Amino acid sequence: MSEARLHLVPVRSRDAKEFVRLWHRHHPPPVGQIFSVGAADESGTLRAVAVVGRPVARHLDDGTTLEVTRTASDGTRNANSLLYGAAWRAAKALGYRRLVTYTQAGESGASLRGAGWRVIARRPPRAGWHTPSRPRAGRGNGRIARLLWEAP
Repeated sequence: MSEARLHLVPVRSRDAKEFVRLWHRHHPPPVGQIFSVGAADESGTLRAVAVVGRPVARHLDDGTTLEVTRTASDGTRNANSLLYGAAWRAAKALGYRRLVTYTQAGESGASLRGAGWRVIARRPPRAGWHTPSRPRAGRGNGRIARLLWEAP
């Protein structure tokens, strides 16, 4: 979309969630977060957000790992790469040792590669997240293979 020169801005939780609600292609806003960060253009217009929280997967929730649970952009070039890099720098500054995120099959991961992230695992499609021990409502992302990425 735009070739705007971007800079980082703090974003309140409610504003990040509203941005995700408006711009994310296939997921609703996450429920919780540790922090969020935005990318704005020269006029101060918010162009993209990243929401970082505790890992969704229980085995990754070790107290030293965070997950970028959502990014959303209005299509401004390089906005997500800027945010992935900023999220990792912020997580490290807060004392975290690891930052992960997922992409769905069919997503290029160009923003992650641009920020220096690497694929560390491939997750096969699964029927969904609903299990007898942990019932959950479907969110339309079952039966989709995913890649697990880690910050450099």
